[in-house]
Amino acid sequence: MNRLVLAIVVGLFVFIDVAPAFAQHETLLVAQQQRRRTLFDLLFGDDQQQAPVEQPRQQPRQQPRQQPAPRASLPPPKPQIEKAEGATRLAVFGDSLAVDLAKALERFYAEDPNLVVIGQGVGSSGFVRDDYFDWDKTIGEQIAADSFDLAVVIIGINDRQDIGSYKALSEPWNTAYQARIADFLGQLRAARKPVIWVGLPPMAKGDYSTAMTQISNIQKLASFSGGAEFLDIYERFLGEDGKYSSYGPDVSGQNALMRKDDGIHFSAAGSDKLAFYLSQTIRTFYRGSGVSVAVSDPLLGTDAAAMLRPPYQGIGQVRLLEVAGAVIPLSRAPQRAGELLTASGGAAGPGFTLDQLVSAPVGRVDAFGVGIDPAASGVENAGGR
Repeated sequence: MNRLVLAIVVGLFVFIDVAPAFAQHETLLVAQQQRRRTLFDLLFGDDQQQAPVEQPRQQPRQQPRQQPAPRASLPPPKPQIEKAEGATRLAVFGDSLAVDLAKALERFYAEDPNLVVIGQGVGSSGFVRDDYFDWDKTIGEQIAADSFDLAVVIIGINDRQDIGSYKALSEPWNTAYQARIADFLGQLRAARKPVIWVGLPPMAKGDYSTAMTQISNIQKLASFSGGAEFLDIYERFLGEDGKYSSYGPDVSGQNALMRKDDGIHFSAAGSDKLAFYLSQTIRTFYRGSGVSVAVSDPLLGTDAAAMLRPPYQGIGQVRLLEVAGAVIPLSRAPQRAGELLTASGGAAGPGFTLDQLVSAPVGRVDAFGVGIDPAASGVENAGGR
C-alpha cells in the first residue's frame, strides 16, 4: 500500500517536470508544420528547431482616385478691335485670288484699328470677259463713290481666253489686254489712288504656268506705265529646285502647304505668307494713320532732270533717283517716286505709254532691260525728250 502511494507521488513529480517540455515540443511541432518546407528541410530533415517566421501583414491596396479627363476646348477668341472712324480703307480688287488675299489681309491687320480691309474680289472675273464682269467700269464706279483709299490688285487666272477674234496671248490680244489694264490704272492714277499690283505665282501645270507668266509680265509693264507699284511674287513660291512646289516655309519658317489641290489658288498659310510680303509694300503708303500721297520733285531744277523722260513710275524710279544723286533732307521722309512731277509741270504728268517704254533705246537709263537696239533698228539715242 505504501509502495503504491509512493509510486503515485513519484509519477506526479515526473509528470510535472515533463509536461512543460512536452508542451514546448508540441508547440515546436505545430510551428514546424506551419513553417514552409524548404530544400534544406528535404535534405537534412525537420528536426532542427527554427524560430517561426512571422509573415508580414499585407496592407489593403488603396484604389487610386479616378482623375477626371481634361476636356479639350478652343482657345478663347481674340478681342475684336474696333476700327477707327477715319481708318484707312484698303480695297482688294481681282478674281478668286483676291478673295483669299483679302481674308489673309484681314487676319494680318485684325489688331490694327487704323486700317480696314475691303474685299472686292469677284470669282471667275478678269480683264478678258468684260461681258461677264467689267472691271474698267467697276473701278470708275468705286472711285466715284470714294469707297477706298488704297487699292491692291491681283487678277489674271481666268484671262487665258480669246478677246473677240483675237487668239489668247497673240500680239493683237496683248495690245487689247494692255489697253484694258491701262484704262483701269489710268482712272486710279487720275483719282490719285495709290495702287499695288500683285503679280501671279507659278502654277502646277506647265503650259498654264507659262501663260500666267506672260500675262503677269504684261501686267508688270502696264503697272510701270500706269504709276502702280508692282509686287513680283513668282520666285517667293518656287521650291528649292526652282520649280512649282505645293509646300514651302510659312511666315514662321515652318514647312507648310502653300497651295490648294488645284495647283492655282493659295492655301490659308500661303495667303498669309502673301499678305506678309504685301504688307512690306503697303508700308510704303500706309503709316498707321493714313495714306501718304504727297507730291514732290527732288530733281526739279537739277541737271538730272534733263536726263529723264516723263517720270518712270514705280520701284525702278527709286533706283534711278539713287543713281542720279537726288538729295533728300534727313529731316523729312522721302516721298514715293510714283508721286513725282514732271520737270515742266505743276500737276501730275500723264505718265507714258507702253510703246514709249518698249521703244526706249538699250543703254538709256529708262530702258529697264526691255529697250530696242539702236544699231539694229536705226533709232538714235537722243538722250531724252
